[in-house]
Amino acid sequence: MSQSELLRRVVDLLEANRVEYMVTGSVVSSSQGQPRATHDIDLVVEITPAAAKEIVKAFPPPDYYLDEFAVLEAIARRDMFNLLDITSGDKVDFWILQKHPFDQECFRRRIQWELAGVQAYASRPEDTIIQKLRWAELSGGSEKQFGDVKAVYELQFKILDVAYIEGWIRKLALDQYWERLLREAKPIV
Repeated sequence: MSQSELLRRVVDLLEANRVEYMVTGSVVSSSQGQPRATHDIDLVVEITPAAAKEIVKAFPPPDYYLDEFAVLEAIARRDMFNLLDITSGDKVDFWILQKHPFDQECFRRRIQWELAGVQAYASRPEDTIIQKLRWAELSGGSEKQFGDVKAVYELQFKILDVAYIEGWIRKLALDQYWERLLREAKPIV
């Protein structure tokens, strides 16, 4: 199964089970900025144990690996769990929605966006930028994350709410990464 088929199947299943979700990470930054290969689909979800059990049933072994116990533990701990497509090696990371104000705001602001031919709820470009800067900081300054940010900033510049971004940059103390982005980026205007 291709990555876009896997994404479509997961999105359809989440929507059928009324699970609120948001695609984020490299799949979204590739759509909003510079495409790059990734084997991970990152989703933020607000999911119940009952809905999670339906997802586990929909992706049975031997073609998939999705451990029901790990899923239920992740929900209880507000952590994350993975679905692995054994054949393709593609992985879906399900991140349980956190209580942090930025995470809540980002999830509230999600929009419909086309991702590899799939209409799905995704993070807005501003939130993609902020989240990728957070991940860059957490990973010690990842150039891959920063490159994703730069591409989204450059290609989406005309529609970005820069004041919104700068407000969160200050709150999250990401100033050094933001200042670097402003120095290095060449927005398409």
